[in-house]
Amino acid sequence: MLRPVRADRRTQPPGAGAPRGIRLPLVAAAVVAAGLTAACGPSTEPAGSAAPSSASAASVSPEPSATGSASASPEASPTVTASASASASATPRSASSPARAGSGAAGTPAKSSRTPAAAQPAAVPGPGYDSSADAQKLVDAALRTAKSEGRMVLLDFGANWCGNCKAADKVFGQPQTAALLGKSYQLVKIDIGGNSSANSALLRKYSPSGGTYTMPVLVVVTPSGTVRTDTHVTGNPSLTAEGINSFLRQWAS
Repeated sequence: MLRPVRADRRTQPPGAGAPRGIRLPLVAAAVVAAGLTAACGPSTEPAGSAAPSSASAASVSPEPSATGSASASPEASPTVTASASASASATPRSASSPARAGSGAAGTPAKSSRTPAAAQPAAVPGPGYDSSADAQKLVDAALRTAKSEGRMVLLDFGANWCGNCKAADKVFGQPQTAALLGKSYQLVKIDIGGNSSANSALLRKYSPSGGTYTMPVLVVVTPSGTVRTDTHVTGNPSLTAEGINSFLRQWAS
């Protein structure tokens, strides 16, 4: 019984008497140490320099951390994409808002809400008659302006020595009458008290009935030159504010 035990002891090599449980931890420790050396590389820093090496690693961390965060949290990138697409979709709407504020459609001119400006009141000539004025040019200009601004033309044939003409001039200068004239008429004063054959010809043109004229002769003419009324035929209105204003309102339109 004792011999087999001795035989087993003889077959074991010298120095192999150490238990296997003791060898394994030593081998494992050697493998772990080798792996750490391969992963981190040999350290050339002296002892206590671990903090600087970690700081240098942190200085290059933005790129890996950005990649890592994108791969580690897949829900983050859809959120960024959604916000980018939302802002992109919001850009056309904001760009189209001026079109809605203006015409409402691209290439369509916006309708203007402005109303045409009212014509300024016509200037009312002062009292008296200018014997040196070219009456024909004054009448032609008055007809053009009356056509463009929608007024009538009032021809006032008179003389500076005529009392009734002076009475009419005083009424024309009153605020209410002047406002009626400026709004509805182009007033032209033509001197027929002198020796102007041209002015006498104008009187016969617009008041062709002839005979003896009682001044002032007031003739209302349309922008096209048609006579609407002639006081040489109808008689003058009362040369007061009431009479002349009533006359002006009657033939203003």
